[in-house]
Amino acid sequence: QVQLSESGGGLVQTGDSLRLSCAASGQTFSYNAMGWFRQAPGTEREFVAAISGGGGSKDYSDSVKGRFTISRDNAKNSVYLQMDSLKPEDTAIYYCAADRESGYSSYSYYLASKYDYWGHGIQVTVSS
Repeated sequence: QVQLSESGGGLVQTGDSLRLSCAASGQTFSYNAMGWFRQAPGTEREFVAAISGGGGSKDYSDSVKGRFTISRDNAKNSVYLQMDSLKPEDTAIYYCAADRESGYSSYSYYLASKYDYWGHGIQVTVSS
């Protein structure tokens, strides 16, 4: 049974940093795309960042580009999201996601429907 478990969220102030971690179990994702999505109250889940299996391809939403960095450690079957210069509009529940199939597509990395496995989500709150 595949499980994704997020950690590292919390309450911070504008301009602070946080590092989210996502540990996967039940399947090795070394060749699979993994991503981060977020959902604020009253909004739809939105793409934040994605990374290819080897880490050579990384993509970000325009709203976080230049502030967030996605990375992964395949030896630990984990993916990370370093969030710097946080803003109140970054407040949301953040979800880790993994694709069951190997490969990375520049046409679909940002689609929630592309990902088969999801974590339960972790709250990030940025106060002004």
